[in-house]
Amino acid sequence: MKDESSKEEILVNVTPREVRAALLENGVLQEVFIERAARRGLIGNLYKGQVSRVLPGMQAAFVDIGLDRTGFLHASDIDKGNGGPSPLAREEAGLPEVGPGEEPPVAPGEATRTTPDIRGLVREGEELLVQVVKDPIGNKGARLTTFVTLPSRYLVYLPNGTGVGVSARIEDEGERERLRGLVEAILAEDGQGGGLIVRTAAEGSGRDALAADLKFLRKLWAVVQEQCRKVPVKALVHEDLPLPLRLLRDLVTNEVELIQVDSEPDFHKMQQFARTFLPDIESKIQLYARQRPIFDLHGVEEEIARALDRTIPLKSGGHVVFDQTEAMTTVDVNTGGYVGRRNLEETIFRTNLEAAVTIARQLRLRNLGGIIIIDFIDMEEEEHRRRVMQVLEQSMQKDHARHHILPMSPLGLVEMTRKRTRESLQHILCEDCPNCGGRGFVMTTATVCFEIFREILRQHRQFKFDELLVLAHHDVIEMLLTDESKALAEMEAQTGKRIRLQPESLYLRDQFDVVLI
Repeated sequence: MKDESSKEEILVNVTPREVRAALLENGVLQEVFIERAARRGLIGNLYKGQVSRVLPGMQAAFVDIGLDRTGFLHASDIDKGNGGPSPLAREEAGLPEVGPGEEPPVAPGEATRTTPDIRGLVREGEELLVQVVKDPIGNKGARLTTFVTLPSRYLVYLPNGTGVGVSARIEDEGERERLRGLVEAILAEDGQGGGLIVRTAAEGSGRDALAADLKFLRKLWAVVQEQCRKVPVKALVHEDLPLPLRLLRDLVTNEVELIQVDSEPDFHKMQQFARTFLPDIESKIQLYARQRPIFDLHGVEEEIARALDRTIPLKSGGHVVFDQTEAMTTVDVNTGGYVGRRNLEETIFRTNLEAAVTIARQLRLRNLGGIIIIDFIDMEEEEHRRRVMQVLEQSMQKDHARHHILPMSPLGLVEMTRKRTRESLQHILCEDCPNCGGRGFVMTTATVCFEIFREILRQHRQFKFDELLVLAHHDVIEMLLTDESKALAEMEAQTGKRIRLQPESLYLRDQFDVVLI
């Protein structure tokens, strides 16, 4: 159910090589979108690819689309004229969900179709028109599909599909049937085939707006087909809109009251795009011309910086700890200094309630995906468990990413999944620490000292030398001269050689060299 009091605002910050957008709800940052010129997202892009390798054991193929890494194409995402789109294409490309009992547009017989063997679908060297449904993440290439989907403001066009599906986010049954009837009538009059999904933004739209959307999508598909014939293999056929225009197409709902952009050229582009395709939102777009940086409004910059921290404090005094790994993300809730006013159970319950709201917001803001394990503080009362789960589910309702939350376990653990289509905020803005290599910790100064002693003995047993020079971080050298001075003297006695120490300002704390002289 929609919160009628919820008011949203979008801020767009443009610099020569980067565009950032912030979605705020009642003045609080909810999501951040970042697009860099050297690293634009690929979701929605169409490529003329070539199958480079077929893997029967995985029921998949690798497809060369001209990027650094080949894309991954599963057998279930290969359309051989049977309709579409695949579930992955709908969910991962950020397209509307189709709710329980709602059949997506499909070709006759598709519902009972089983996935055929990959070797009967593609062969090495074959050329395919493929669409990216998941950006390359880490060392994995892009996830691909041949079920092409072309989104517009109100509709998603499926060139090879049939029928009409309706977004599950449109909850009013009467409105769902009205939209379905309108779109089915428009398709029948059009007579050109294809399937359509009615997007959430279409709620309340009239026949003319929907018909205009379909007309635009027909033209776009014709352009894509012509471009596919012209371009060489392993080349881009169609690129999705840049971030400022995608925001207008995909994010602007009736709840968005204002869209501010701090670049005059992009402001005019957004106005022109809205004037052509979305005339109802043109008045919401404003040029931000004040001296104060736009992301300083509502503390957006501070919120982004805070979203990179491992620990998020709660107003009550507790805190939530996020640990992101390759396999999953774990979230740990702690009471911290919060002691409550009544008893321990009440303290735990209040902390978990506040944490549930914070976790839902941080998952969106950090764009964390895949498997997520939330470790709430263990609660004894069943009603408290039920209430915490209810708050978590309610707080996740506005999340654009598809997610699934399992019931709380007896240990207070909540398992959930959230669709990962693009890299997390941390992976976009940060890289592994060159000191710890991403481990999150470094060896203590004492540990490095003992490593040096072992290396000295190793060198003493293998080589002849007159003296030794130890090069290390200044903290290590200081410990060798103070706390470990006795051990150093014993080492000189054991080797019968003089050991000289030299601090190196450019060395990391766990970096050292033992030089034979």
